[in-house]
Amino acid sequence: MKMYYSGVSGRGVEKVLGMNKANVYNWIKKTDEAVDNSARIFELDGLYWFTERKSGTETRENVYILTMVSRLPRQIVGWEVTLDKAAQTIQSMVDRAPEAAMYCTDDYVGYMDVIYPGRHIRNSRDKSDTFTVEGVNADLRHSIPILARRSRCFPRKLETLRAVIDVFVDAYNRFGRAKHKYRLAHPNGELPFALVDFF
Repeated sequence: MKMYYSGVSGRGVEKVLGMNKANVYNWIKKTDEAVDNSARIFELDGLYWFTERKSGTETRENVYILTMVSRLPRQIVGWEVTLDKAAQTIQSMVDRAPEAAMYCTDDYVGYMDVIYPGRHIRNSRDKSDTFTVEGVNADLRHSIPILARRSRCFPRKLETLRAVIDVFVDAYNRFGRAKHKYRLAHPNGELPFALVDFF
């Protein structure tokens, strides 16, 4: 179970332990409701965006959307819309979230000043430790028109952006839980629903 919840697929567990994949998924079903913090891995990252123009200038106000996600099930466990990416802001997000055994980040220096309840892995070489959060951030950009990279539509207020993210996170997490349960019951089946069905 620790292998599976650390990111190894059911087939991978089958190969490493030399056992039937069906048995692996049976174990997952039995323990799905009882996954403890020792198996949790959270990833942290941020999106850079901007809101309305500052008064008297042509520039826009910088905004960061900080996200913290769990690998399995793929859920957004913490988020923050903020004007800064300071360590105190990240610490506040970490403190409000459930605890995990491991926290994975990129090499942004602000992550070094945060106190994590579990082990911190800071990867400056590549994105192999933050692939899940990168995917979730891509989903944010894809699903929310005002975050599209080439969009000319910008939120006028920080509160608007927070409200939009709040609605997205709720739908995204319900979709993620439903997808996880469906895949446990139907390992090779195609999903009969999509993210849009949860809005």
